[in-house]
Amino acid sequence: MTGVISILGMNLPIPEDEELQLPLWGIKLLSLIQPTILLAIAVSIGVALAHKVRLSAPLAEAVAYGTSLRRAIQPQVIPGIIGGLLGSIVLITIEFFAKPFLPLDFVLKGEAFSNNTSFLTRILYGGITEELLLRWGMMTLFVWIGWRIFAKGQGEPSTFYFVAAIALSAFLFGLGHLPLVFALGTQVTTLVIAYIIVGNSVFGLIAGYLYWHQGLEAAMIAHMLFHIVLVTANYFAR
Repeated sequence: MTGVISILGMNLPIPEDEELQLPLWGIKLLSLIQPTILLAIAVSIGVALAHKVRLSAPLAEAVAYGTSLRRAIQPQVIPGIIGGLLGSIVLITIEFFAKPFLPLDFVLKGEAFSNNTSFLTRILYGGITEELLLRWGMMTLFVWIGWRIFAKGQGEPSTFYFVAAIALSAFLFGLGHLPLVFALGTQVTTLVIAYIIVGNSVFGLIAGYLYWHQGLEAAMIAHMLFHIVLVTANYFAR
């Protein structure tokens, strides 16, 4: 919820020519309702289903059961760092080659929105809340559904279910960024849509793999480091 609340610090892309019926602070408060509901659902799904399909959040479980926190988080740190660095390098590369072909208004407004998004929001919402939504909730649900439908819930889920769930949740993660693109009020071309979906999906694949093999906190570490690297790169690129 700290990630959800951090949205209050963002400058929402509200069209200037639209007559507002509510003050800006009221609109921001209303904007918290949807992510709060989705977060509650995602957390509940993960708590109910993750252990059934051999997925886990080792650090959270250590806190819950009073076991060693160090032993729970230590195996996740290095994979999380590697995943975060890899994801940021891939996205920076994609941006470098795609930027010259993207509409100028999209690039400028996208950069302005990015610069107005606080570092705290990136770390808390991007690094923690989105991982609870996409990995702990959505990916877990997809694995469980596949396992229940095709294996009747018998035995351990096969690799296929995890790979399919990772790919689908990553694609939906990329797709979920499109409403923001349209809200910016810029020219939205086929290339812009492909850029948004591919760029965000790539990291979703990495985070999904980390959640599967290391645990949820490894994906969170990677996601937070991903934003740290991007913010640092954008700062020196100015």
